[in-house]
Amino acid sequence: MAPTKAHAKLEGLEGRAMPIRYLALMRPRQWTKNLLLFAALIFSVKQAEPVMLLQAATGFVLFCLVSSCVYILNDYVDRERDRMHPEKKNRPLASGAIHPQTALLFGFVLLAGCLVAAFRFNAVFGLVLTAYFCMNVLYSFRLKHVVILDLLIIAAGFVLRAVAGGLVIGMPVTPWFLLCTLLLALFLAIGKRRHELYLLQNGKGAHRKVLDSYSIEMLNQMSGIVTTATIMSYALFTFTSGHTVHLMWTLIFVLYGMFRYLYLIHIEGKGGRPEKLLLEDKHILLTVVLYGFSVVCILLFTGNGGV
Repeated sequence: MAPTKAHAKLEGLEGRAMPIRYLALMRPRQWTKNLLLFAALIFSVKQAEPVMLLQAATGFVLFCLVSSCVYILNDYVDRERDRMHPEKKNRPLASGAIHPQTALLFGFVLLAGCLVAAFRFNAVFGLVLTAYFCMNVLYSFRLKHVVILDLLIIAAGFVLRAVAGGLVIGMPVTPWFLLCTLLLALFLAIGKRRHELYLLQNGKGAHRKVLDSYSIEMLNQMSGIVTTATIMSYALFTFTSGHTVHLMWTLIFVLYGMFRYLYLIHIEGKGGRPEKLLLEDKHILLTVVLYGFSVVCILLFTGNGGV
């Protein structure tokens, strides 16, 4: 029996739906984390050349694709637990939209291609990217179940992003910049854990073993310590990084952004997906844009190179 036009149309829709499923599997929303690779370029704006922008963009794309391989592996490992989460149950593997073994094969091919391209692009960058992936493999299989260490591993991933951003454009990054990156990443990771624990206490997502080792009070104390340390470290960075002291004016954006995020966590009950808040909360998005714009303007007219 020949297929009808309706059948043909349905098959076409299904064919287009599959690429969308794989795109969802790669979690493109979380690629915003990799924008950190452009930080070294922004702080070196006076010395920037067009080729450096291309190098940073190449590093950003490779990091996005490899981080997607990490997400695929993590979703493969957590697919059963994710089915009990109010939001994660809709992910392609947890919902059954993509077969687990097919997703794993897709991730392996993508990873192999990206690592080959990374080593050809910049050998040291390739090593950093490999270290990032290996660290996250350990996280997915074991370290995410180790209290406190799970948070440090997440923060270390952001430090590797910052280092990679400097490597691809040939600019060194200062210890103060890396410390600020580490602390800010810890701040976001603690907020994410607090949100997950909040859901757990309300019976909405008992899916992560390590949450049994945390309490709201403990995470609030950790958040307070890290918030203070982040603000102080960034303030010191603006004075000791070798740039103009006028960078201190950007501290107002850091303060508002962090306080706004704390407001969303404690008052609005959000914080489970920082990358989602960045795109959906107009206050934080505008703060990030204004911060980047002010840094570029200050460094262009008064600053020195480097980060």
